[in-house]
Amino acid sequence: MHIDGGDTAWVLGSAALVLFMTPGLALFYGGMVRSKNVLSIMIQNLACIAVVSVVWAVAAYSLAFGPDAGGGFIGTLHLAGLAHPEVAVPGFDINIPPLAFAAFQMMFAVITAALLTGTGADRMHFNGFLAFAAIWTLVVYAPIAHWVFSPNGWLAQRGVLDFAGGNVVEVDSGASALALALVLGVRRGWPRDAMAPHSLPLTVLGAGILWFGWFGFNAGSALGSNALASQALIGTQLAACTGVIGWLLVERWQTGHATTLGAASGAVCGLVAITPACGFVNSMAAMVIGLVGGVVGVVAVRLKFRFGYDDSLDVVGVHGACGLAGTLLVGIFATKAVNGSITHEGLVTGAGGYLLGVQALALLVTIAWAFTGTWVIAQLVQRTIGLRVTEEVEVQGLDTAIHAESAYDFASMRAGQAGF
Repeated sequence: MHIDGGDTAWVLGSAALVLFMTPGLALFYGGMVRSKNVLSIMIQNLACIAVVSVVWAVAAYSLAFGPDAGGGFIGTLHLAGLAHPEVAVPGFDINIPPLAFAAFQMMFAVITAALLTGTGADRMHFNGFLAFAAIWTLVVYAPIAHWVFSPNGWLAQRGVLDFAGGNVVEVDSGASALALALVLGVRRGWPRDAMAPHSLPLTVLGAGILWFGWFGFNAGSALGSNALASQALIGTQLAACTGVIGWLLVERWQTGHATTLGAASGAVCGLVAITPACGFVNSMAAMVIGLVGGVVGVVAVRLKFRFGYDDSLDVVGVHGACGLAGTLLVGIFATKAVNGSITHEGLVTGAGGYLLGVQALALLVTIAWAFTGTWVIAQLVQRTIGLRVTEEVEVQGLDTAIHAESAYDFASMRAGQAGF
């Protein structure tokens, strides 16, 4: 196995960028919740790094990328405990150490589980969430990663294209978020009471960190410092920009105002939509995909009010819907001119509808597995150690009731104002 120093450095640096996305997510989510719950959402994200990383090293990595156990459904435990680091990752022809690949993919598992903290914001118990995240990584995330990301997976064998996680991260988290929201139930007072973001500056800072980290997320998935990584990076940037434009255009048309929260959300929508496509489409297609993502996102986040599910911070609308749109658009815009390794091209090349059909199949099975698995796990945790906090804790606020902390010392602020 030949190890290329430049490729290894790029993948290790990209792993660090993807890890940085989870603290960014903590800020992004933290600004959007009420002030009494900001620390609870942040500690859930930070603790998720610890729990999912350990689960990944112990077993989930092997289940996702180990030798296939048969049928392309799940890997064996041959690589459990990160054993056999000298052996090439099954099915991959890459020039980086296996542990570099394992570390990079670890950060994907972390951020995917962390996304679900947004669904349960304001009402999900810390202990219950950590138990849920550990089981969910093994039961839901690892199999889907094997199907799509592992060359031995049954969907990969059929030619599905997912460069950086449209199915494995985005649609997976969106479908899981819907199931989790249904098990948790609505927040006290929702949708009657206003639950506006308490700090949009925090949210904007978090969005900026997510945008920055996404370059590692997408371009790092080339697994080398090469032309494909360059195309993925520029496509990511352009899609984020058109995502902002798409969201703000619809928002301005609907309400007469372009908002800061809308700009931040639109950027994330564009980034989500381009994630499955960035290594298969050219720059102009990336702009179209990002624009579609921004429009789909602003429409999708409003559906929760129509259908009555309380997805607190819009994981279903932003990640699920935009990931679905981006995955389907791969079946339209994918071209060998960008990535010569693909077997099937998209509709715009005149190659026919096979790829679009495979992309749709992957979406259906991902949604079904993620939703069903998450619903069962959430019910199990709720009926044992508890997943939703009590009404008293919800009213008081999770920061003080569960963590004995407060993000803002309002008492001292009031005392200082009185003295002044």
